[in-house]
Amino acid sequence: MADDAKAKGNKAFADGRFDDAIRHFSEAIDLAPGNHVLHSNRSAAYASLQNYHAALKDAQKTVELKSDWPKGYSRLGAAYLGLGDAEQAVAAYEKGLAIDPSSEAPKSGLADARTSAARSRGPSPQGASLFAKIFQGTEIWTKLPADPTTRGYLHQPDFLRMITDIQKNPNNLNMYLSDSRMMQAVGVLLNVKMKGPTDEMVTESPEPPQARSQPEPAEPEPQPEPMEFPEEAKEAKQTKAEAQKEKEAGNAACKKNDFETAIQHYTLAMELDDGGISYLTNRAAVYLEMGKVIPLTP
Repeated sequence: MADDAKAKGNKAFADGRFDDAIRHFSEAIDLAPGNHVLHSNRSAAYASLQNYHAALKDAQKTVELKSDWPKGYSRLGAAYLGLGDAEQAVAAYEKGLAIDPSSEAPKSGLADARTSAARSRGPSPQGASLFAKIFQGTEIWTKLPADPTTRGYLHQPDFLRMITDIQKNPNNLNMYLSDSRMMQAVGVLLNVKMKGPTDEMVTESPEPPQARSQPEPAEPEPQPEPMEFPEEAKEAKQTKAEAQKEKEAGNAACKKNDFETAIQHYTLAMELDDGGISYLTNRAAVYLEMGKVIPLTP
């Protein structure tokens, strides 16, 4: 019985139906509460829904039941990282690798955790408090309402909850950067010009691009969808990889307090990949560290 529920949970998870996966894994756990794999799987499902508190609870139960299983510490690290506790995430991943240095599960998350931990420590307390500064105080409530691209967001309860969460813990910003509204708000608060929202950036029930591109019924023949050539996709992937290398070079220069070189690398990364918000925020942190005014992006 528990195996059947587990199989259903795995299928739902693979299909991206994380709520259903949690329900099935919970049914399996009720039948086999001592099965560490079930708690691990449910932790992954919770993390996929960004419910990191629940993911952490299941991850802790996983390592309690099976303390010599590296994957359990990978779940633990992912939950801590989602909660903005990069130091604990690093410790969890490292413990998993100490059990089995060849295990890929903790290896894959350790690099991200270390990067986040280094960023949270920052070049100095002043640099680390950049996001605390832009999201604290009254300026946020004057800039966002005044800008036409962000004014409407303040009427959306989920956006306001994100702002409140970031004010409590600025490190949680990383959790919300995939939301185009948050990217736009960060740009406004940092005085960085960003591309305005398009139809593809609507926040509730966006109409699929295919539906919008369909011709009117009166048209005799629909136009074929444009093809994305593999070569173009390959070039785009390569460009993003080059931008990431520039970002890493900037991070390395920043650790050496070579701020001018760091700015050069972050700026080049922005030119290569103008959709990467982390390049903007990293460069802004360096400018703040140097005591300079953050320039507008042309």
